[in-house]
Amino acid sequence: MVATLRAVGHAFETPARRLKQLNDPNEYSGGDVGLHEWMIDFGTHGVWARASMISPEQAQQIEKLGYGTIWLGGSPPSLSPARELLEATDSICLATGITSIWNTDPAEIAEEFRALEDDFPGRFLLGIGVSHPEAIDEYQSPYDSLVTYLDGLDAGGVPVDRRVIAALGPRMLRLARDRSFGSHPYLVPAAHSAYARKILGPGKFLAPEHTVMLTEDVELARSVGRPFVDQPYLHLQNYSNNLKRLGYTDADIADGGTDELIDALVAHGSVAAVREQLAAHVGQGADHVAIRVLGDVDIVEVLSQLI
Repeated sequence: MVATLRAVGHAFETPARRLKQLNDPNEYSGGDVGLHEWMIDFGTHGVWARASMISPEQAQQIEKLGYGTIWLGGSPPSLSPARELLEATDSICLATGITSIWNTDPAEIAEEFRALEDDFPGRFLLGIGVSHPEAIDEYQSPYDSLVTYLDGLDAGGVPVDRRVIAALGPRMLRLARDRSFGSHPYLVPAAHSAYARKILGPGKFLAPEHTVMLTEDVELARSVGRPFVDQPYLHLQNYSNNLKRLGYTDADIADGGTDELIDALVAHGSVAAVREQLAAHVGQGADHVAIRVLGDVDIVEVLSQLI
C-alpha cells in the first residue's frame, strides 16, 4: 500500500498526521512507498460528491474538518469544477471521480491538467474511466479506448502517477497498475478492496468510494439505500458483474438487492458503526476511502461527525 492507514483515537487519520508519518521513517511502519517529494497528501479519508452538488463554501468547510481530498463525480466535460474548488481552498486535494473518456478529449484534459498543476502544484489528481455501455451511445472496445486515451494523456504530459483509473475487474485493475497511480473504484463493498489490492500489488494507490447514511433506523437506511443502489447501478453490467466476482448471485442482485447486499454497499448505523464499515476497506488493502453522503441532509454536518 502507499501508506499505513489507521484510525487515531476516535477520529480518522488526518492529512497532517499522515504527512508526519510519511516524512518521519520512525512513524511509518509500511513498506517501500516510492513517494516523490511533491507527493499529493490525499489523507486517509476524502469526500465524494457530484461536481454540481458541492459548493466552494462546502469545500472550504470540508477542508477545515481535515478531510484530505474531494472527489468530483458526474463526469463533467472539463476540469473547470476542480479549478473552482481549488481556487476556493488552501490545501485540500481535488480529484475527478471520474473524467469520462467518452465526453472529453485527452489532449484538452492534459492541457487543463498542466494549467492546474501550474496554479495549484501537487493538489490535483486526474481520475478517468470508461463509464457504462448502458449510458454511452459511443461505447465500444472500452479497454482499447482507454489505452488510446492514456496514450493521449502521455503525449500531453500527464504523469502516470498523477492519474488513477476507475477499475473494477481484473483487466482494468492490471491496466491501472501498469499505467496509472492506482484505482478509484465506485460502489464496491470492502471485499473488493482485498480483491483489488491483490491485483494492484504494493505501492499502488487504492481509493474506493463508499456511500454512507448516518442513521440507526435500519429500515429507513434500506428504504433510501435500496433505490439508490438499484437504479441504475444493479442494472449496469459493469457493477453487477463486479458483484458476482465477489460472490454475490443473481438472486442477491435481483429485485433491488438483498438486505445483505444493500448493507454492504451503503454503510449505516451509529457513527461508530459507519466508521467501522469504512475502516474495513482500509483493513482489506485500501489506502483511502472517499465518502459519499446519501440522503437529504447537510453533508458537512454528517462529515463532521465521521472524522
